[in-house]
Amino acid sequence: MTLSRRRTVAALAALPVAGTAATARAAEAAPPPPRITLYIAGDSTAAQKYAPAAPETGWGMALPLFLTPRLRVANHAVNGRSSKSFLDEGRLGPVLEAVRPGDVLLVQFGHNDQKAADPARHTEPWTTYREHLLRYVSGARARGARPVLLTSVERRRFDASGRALPTHGEYPAAVRALAAEHGVPLVDVQAASLAEWQRLGPEGSKAYFAWLAPGESRAHPDGRRDDTHFRPAGAVEVARMVARGLLAGRVLAPGDVRRLDDEVPADRITWPPAP
Repeated sequence: MTLSRRRTVAALAALPVAGTAATARAAEAAPPPPRITLYIAGDSTAAQKYAPAAPETGWGMALPLFLTPRLRVANHAVNGRSSKSFLDEGRLGPVLEAVRPGDVLLVQFGHNDQKAADPARHTEPWTTYREHLLRYVSGARARGARPVLLTSVERRRFDASGRALPTHGEYPAAVRALAAEHGVPLVDVQAASLAEWQRLGPEGSKAYFAWLAPGESRAHPDGRRDDTHFRPAGAVEVARMVARGLLAGRVLAPGDVRRLDDEVPADRITWPPAP
């Protein structure tokens, strides 16, 4: 090797190598990725439950079990609300004031929209129901958040032959059409839950719903047979459906979710004291 070549090699060796200490210091100085919040606007099937209602559980309580720590859940779902009454009571306003660009608004109504005898809650699937849902969508988008429409989770209902029956009429179809027309991500919880109840069958599905023995719940000392609301196991499985749907729809990335194929013990659910 000539003298000039040896000098060139020595000079190159003295240069800092990319990806070493300087790069590491730059990476340490970089701010962490912003934390994303998933807001839930919905009814009792998703809502937070408190100790007096245990073991009744909303699927929104179980959703954090399937999300990595970068994501948090702000559950604004309230028992008994429809897409109309949630708006009329002014509940959407505080949600929209809190959302930031990049956040997600999950919207699931339908159970109480069906109640034609109650004008405070009733909507028609192809007109007023869609009109109300569109207000959630446009409100989220105006603030840089991403709206996601969810079809209603199915009730537990079977015919005499053991076939799981849909109970929401035209409401799920109206949500699907609205999502397609306005380019809104859709999580089809109705279809996923109906298939799951069919897999479990009439007896097996009882373990997912609030069928309570006498003395099991302070709220229902004589027991309860509820085919709409969930026990922890049911809430966990519906939350899993939601997380899978968010991943499939590319609302969330693979690094945002966890445990999608793992058994999640029902005792991970806790009920805080009543506010």
